[in-house]
Amino acid sequence: MDAETVHRWMHECATSIGERCDYLTQLDAAIGDADHGTNMKRGFGAVEERLATLDDATPPGKVLVAAGSTLVSTVGGASGPLWGSGLRRAGKALGDAPQIRPEVLVEALDAGLAAIVELGAAERGDKTMVDALAPAVDALREAVAAGDPLDVGLARAREAAEEGMRATTPMLARKGRASYLGERSIGHQDPGATSVALIVAALERAVATGG
Repeated sequence: MDAETVHRWMHECATSIGERCDYLTQLDAAIGDADHGTNMKRGFGAVEERLATLDDATPPGKVLVAAGSTLVSTVGGASGPLWGSGLRRAGKALGDAPQIRPEVLVEALDAGLAAIVELGAAERGDKTMVDALAPAVDALREAVAAGDPLDVGLARAREAAEEGMRATTPMLARKGRASYLGERSIGHQDPGATSVALIVAALERAVATGG
């Protein structure tokens, strides 16, 4: 993986979230403020515009930091600060290296997850994006540790994210806006976890395209 891969990842995120903007908003309408899709579409659109201004020599870590900073400044609600902090922490973990080895990618994504957990004060089972992101990072870590190719690891990460996303439906929300609904939050898929699944799938596609 290199900076070009990260650029492709952010482009895939913008495309996928843009295509599913209405769906994400519908999910959020049931248990939130009905703005998740719109906010995420605007944020990743702004990310593409920001990354287009970067020098071609910008290392992948700095690309992620720029993407995260853009999300913080353009996305309303909780999504901007959470995703922005996660991407910035992941980018800083990568440093200035021009290439990202699989094991370093795992470390970076784990650092991003830690930032999101710290800021959101959420744990697995709280019906948040953590319920999809944590299993995805775990699946990638296990695959890389087993010596599997990166594309295989990312496929497993995507599957774990999607499974975690679906698992939020029967959960009682304990964090965020949805928690105000109490038991009425049960039976609805979490929009943040859904975005995670889209973003992990976008990373898988970005790597596959570059392969």
